[in-house]
Amino acid sequence: MSKGRVTRLQIGAFGLPSIPISAMGLPIVVYLPPFYGHDMGLSLTVVGTVFMLARFWDVFTDPVLGMVSDRYPSRWGRRRHWIVIAAPILMVCGYMLFMPSPPVTWVYLAGWMFFLYIGWTLITISHMSWGAELSADYDERSTIQGVREFLLIFGMFTVLALPAVIEQVSEAAAAGPAKMAAMGWFVIILLPITIGLAVWLTPEFPSAPHQQIPWKRAWAIIAKNRLLQRVLAADLLVNIAPAITGSLYIFFASYVMELPKSASLLLLVYFVAGFVGIPAWIRMSHITGKHKTLAIAMVYGAVTLPLVVFFPRGEFWWLFIGNSLYGVAYGAGSFLLRSIMADVIDTDYLETGQRRTGLYYSLLSMTAKVGAALAVGITYPLLDLIQFTPAGVNSPETLNQFMAMYVTLPAIVMLAAAVIMWRFPLDREAQHDLRRRIEERDGHHASHDASDAAAAVTQVGTSSGIVDRPAE
Repeated sequence: MSKGRVTRLQIGAFGLPSIPISAMGLPIVVYLPPFYGHDMGLSLTVVGTVFMLARFWDVFTDPVLGMVSDRYPSRWGRRRHWIVIAAPILMVCGYMLFMPSPPVTWVYLAGWMFFLYIGWTLITISHMSWGAELSADYDERSTIQGVREFLLIFGMFTVLALPAVIEQVSEAAAAGPAKMAAMGWFVIILLPITIGLAVWLTPEFPSAPHQQIPWKRAWAIIAKNRLLQRVLAADLLVNIAPAITGSLYIFFASYVMELPKSASLLLLVYFVAGFVGIPAWIRMSHITGKHKTLAIAMVYGAVTLPLVVFFPRGEFWWLFIGNSLYGVAYGAGSFLLRSIMADVIDTDYLETGQRRTGLYYSLLSMTAKVGAALAVGITYPLLDLIQFTPAGVNSPETLNQFMAMYVTLPAIVMLAAAVIMWRFPLDREAQHDLRRRIEERDGHHASHDASDAAAAVTQVGTSSGIVDRPAE
């Protein structure tokens, strides 16, 4: 890619669609499952199964739509038209899912969830790929992804504020439909505005064509790259933990901790703590390395989450403290693993000479979705098993079992992720050596290409009479 640096205005405009993207993604994990299990009257097992199958459908569409995005450009470029196409799909599905007319069936929920994830996959993969192709500069790429992450978290803050406000002003303890409608309209209104500004203000720059990778070759890469396998395994675990707490949180705060009116406000506190903690994790990664910082963050989360067992129930400030402490670890796994993945991609580039960034990041996206699917698919049937009733009275034994599940399962998977990444071999020294070898290889090839090109010009020029023959 040959171009000047991207302006701040272009970077900011590019990141704007992240706001409605995250504003839709968070309710899908946190609010939509309990909404359909409580307000819409579906059984928890049915809701958990539908959300798990929809996520696995999303996993299947990831590589397919990723290849479609790569192979079918338009006069706008390779990515922007796909983002525009995804917008109306998300808007229609968002309206149907966030504002349903009861009664609803599992077929209704499953059908719209499957279509929603088609639009979701198309917009997220295209947006991430667009950002990766905006710049070839190492630091500028970090700036672009940092702005995108900042606006993703901002979208979470904003959409969480809506149900928090409704909880404080509504007399009804269960204002589920009002909360979902507010979040749905927030996404529906912002999607066309932010996408329009991004497409208008931020260009796509010409880049070298990407090599199309056959399915067999793609899966052969996965089987061979041990570093990739460790990153994917860690990412799966890192995403399972918050997906478990996220899918159970509304029930946990409302019934176990007896704070139904403050559930969304306290969830907002959790994300604020995660936002505040990111600079500290970045600084630590500069000192101890990315993989060890990731392991430390996971151990920290596994230690702080169980503290809620000792908190008195019905006390706002105790859960405020618990969510603040545990929330500091939020976000660390996401950006650290995506940074580590960039290093892993360099190992593949050194071996093959091909930039397969889209393929590798689509795999990382798939593990995140599998983690979310497993979290809902496992925990909601367990709620039925312990006889938890979201619309009725639960025994103290059931609530204690809920508490044990809420703190134990995430802590176990976070500790497993820490074990996987603690001795990750691609550390700072290994990465410096890797970059040196890539630069030497690329410089060697560039010099040969220049010599070959000069020889070809001389040969063509001589045969055509352009180059003068020596005087006789």
